[in-house]
Amino acid sequence: MNSKLTLSRGVITTSLILLAAGCSKPADPASPAPEQPTEPAAAAESAKTDPMSNDTNTTTYESVEQRVSYGVGHNMASSIIRQGGLDVDVDAFVAGFKRGLAGDAPEIPEPELQAAFEEIQQRAQAEVAEKATANAALALSYLETNKNKPGITTTDSGLQYEVMTTGTGAKPTSEDSVEVHYHGTLVDGTVFDSSVDRGETASFPVTGVIQGWVEALQLMSVGDKWRLTVPPELGYGNRGQGSIPAGSVLVFEVELIAIK
Repeated sequence: MNSKLTLSRGVITTSLILLAAGCSKPADPASPAPEQPTEPAAAAESAKTDPMSNDTNTTTYESVEQRVSYGVGHNMASSIIRQGGLDVDVDAFVAGFKRGLAGDAPEIPEPELQAAFEEIQQRAQAEVAEKATANAALALSYLETNKNKPGITTTDSGLQYEVMTTGTGAKPTSEDSVEVHYHGTLVDGTVFDSSVDRGETASFPVTGVIQGWVEALQLMSVGDKWRLTVPPELGYGNRGQGSIPAGSVLVFEVELIAIK
């Protein structure tokens, strides 16, 4: 492959946006942290193998162009892995990449490419729907069992909460922003996001998070710490989010620290 390739401003901008999104800390529980891709600069020090083979690669990616090029490739691959649904044929990928950079028309006719993309999308949607259906059954069972536990309150929307610590401060409104500490898990205990683990609180508008949080925050007083059990319809529904599967019940321990 050509060692020097000209990247368009659009490609670089898109990649930098992906890089920033992948490496930034999550600001709130509405945006669980994806697996972070390695930064190009850091990758320059640790990358020792060619991603297209198992051969030793002595490239150190010293120039800005090399590091950005590496970052573009890494972010594309990381995005594909996170989204799932596609087993990448590396040889075919590289062939299409080369022709695209050269400005050549694809070897596969556009109608065939479009049909292939549509089929992959349909497969992915079917897989998500299947998992969501299975998770919905598990969610219903979990919620039915949980609501009968001592100390659990269930609201009209289906949100379930348990008061762990009682505060005496004011209650936020939909117009406010809040500062909180939280720890979010799936029902099996898998942690998907946690300001507690990061060691720093999070601040965001009351209405800038999932619906289960929007409701709970306006019921809480500053100083309260609650355990929220959020049904899928008050969380991410059947679409899932990052490492959260579609149709999942979400469990949060939330401490309302302050109203901004």
